[in-house]
Amino acid sequence: MAQHDYSAHQQRIISKYYNQLDTIMLQKLQELVGELYLADSDAQRKRLWERVEKAMANLKIPAPIREHILAQKDVETLARNLQDWLRQTPA
Repeated sequence: MAQHDYSAHQQRIISKYYNQLDTIMLQKLQELVGELYLADSDAQRKRLWERVEKAMANLKIPAPIREHILAQKDVETLARNLQDWLRQTPA
């Protein structure tokens, strides 16, 4: 793999991004919940649920919980779990 020479400024930006990744993924899941409520076609919902799956994987949500949410494909179940995850996230 190629070695990158990042400036100190770029390194700080990259570091901050990875330090905030959980917060970014939780925010993305919040947006996806809203989009799922508004989705008007099955194809659109399918794509959104795929994005939900990736976001939950990035958050390292335990597999049984992910599988349960994805098997139900119920937006309200996702939203309830998301509220729990948001409460557990340190401010």
